[in-house]
Amino acid sequence: MAINEEQVKHVAKLAKLSFSDDELTGFTDQLGKIIDMVEQLGEVDTEGVAFTSNVLETINVMREDVATEGWSRDELMKNVPESEDGFIKVPAIIDNGEAGA
Repeated sequence: MAINEEQVKHVAKLAKLSFSDDELTGFTDQLGKIIDMVEQLGEVDTEGVAFTSNVLETINVMREDVATEGWSRDELMKNVPESEDGFIKVPAIIDNGEAGA
């Protein structure tokens, strides 16, 4: 599957990255090679190969889930630079489904 510079620009915009023309060409080439390698993995015959989720024998140590008293909202909000209606106000990072420029 070939990837073009427009697709790389789109992904870069979503990640809030900017590239020079030379970098864009280089990343397009590199991402194309990565996609080719991943597609090549799909051609590997894995018939009869057991699924491996973890190569180590690990055991989860579980503890009882016990509710405890949390922090006071007023105490927590003392450290917040800006709030609105009792919530922490943060700058918008997504506008109309796209990442901001």
